[in-house]
Amino acid sequence: EAFERARGTHVIAFDKTGTLTEGRFGVRAVYTDGMAEAEALQVTAALEARSEHPLAEAVVREASERALSTPQTEGFKAVPGKGVEGNLNGTIYRVGRPEWAAEVGVDVSPSLHRGLDEAEARGESVIALMDGRQVLAFLALADQVRPSARAAVAQLKRLRISPVMITGDAEAVAKTVAHELGIERYYARVLPQDKAQIVRDLKGRGQTAFVGDGINDAPALQEADLGIAIGAGTNVAIESADLVLVENDPLDVVAVLRLAQATYRKMAQNLLWATGYNVVALPLAAGVAYAWGVLLSPAVGAIFMIASTVIVAVNAMLLRRLRLDA
Repeated sequence: EAFERARGTHVIAFDKTGTLTEGRFGVRAVYTDGMAEAEALQVTAALEARSEHPLAEAVVREASERALSTPQTEGFKAVPGKGVEGNLNGTIYRVGRPEWAAEVGVDVSPSLHRGLDEAEARGESVIALMDGRQVLAFLALADQVRPSARAAVAQLKRLRISPVMITGDAEAVAKTVAHELGIERYYARVLPQDKAQIVRDLKGRGQTAFVGDGINDAPALQEADLGIAIGAGTNVAIESADLVLVENDPLDVVAVLRLAQATYRKMAQNLLWATGYNVVALPLAAGVAYAWGVLLSPAVGAIFMIASTVIVAVNAMLLRRLRLDA
């Protein structure tokens, strides 16, 4: 039943966090002035290595992925509400909120100001690296878009299915992610209890599917004509969905829709063949064309019936050759 409903989908709404994005921060850009990008990342990671903040973990992970060493710092101190500071090779560095720079009276160059403005316009979180005289770098961090999400959105558009994004994040964050993915319609600052109402409104544009993974997605999953949960999602989301994806890959949503459409086509083809065969063969076997010397003997009829069954079975098995990633 879920597959039958899937083939008629016209709109598909995605929850952003954990579905289109990975649900964890990553370093998008490093803005520097007078310091190499790799050095800025290395120094920041050295101080953040002893912090448990999610942004700190993202910086340390980025440094590790770039194979940058993280030297030990001395005199490490966490400043509540500000950031951390420590001594590295005889220099005192601070890493924390950009506002901390103004509070300690260090300079910010015009180029770094432009970088900060760009990151804030995108709704990203920003970390400042500074010494005793000036801000050395700004690190812009954001929830990472899944690598396959862009391809999934593009393929949905080719299938003439409208993708929509729903998120509780701020307008700037939603706009940035939607622009990166090529999604024209999105909803920002959506409260959990409002997701189901948005899905209800979208159903007015056509059959609507919803893809989510969290507890607060359950009402929307139930409201949608087709609820699709990600396998790594919460048990509540999985219980509320019609279909569950084993992997956390948005492309699997496209594969489900392709498979549903292909399955329906095979059913229609087999039904048309079986109906056409019986419309022709049964009258011939009954002797309707006997006056013109045409009569289908029982033996030949049996062979044709077996052939018809084989053709239907073979045609159905051709689904195995379907390319779901096309």
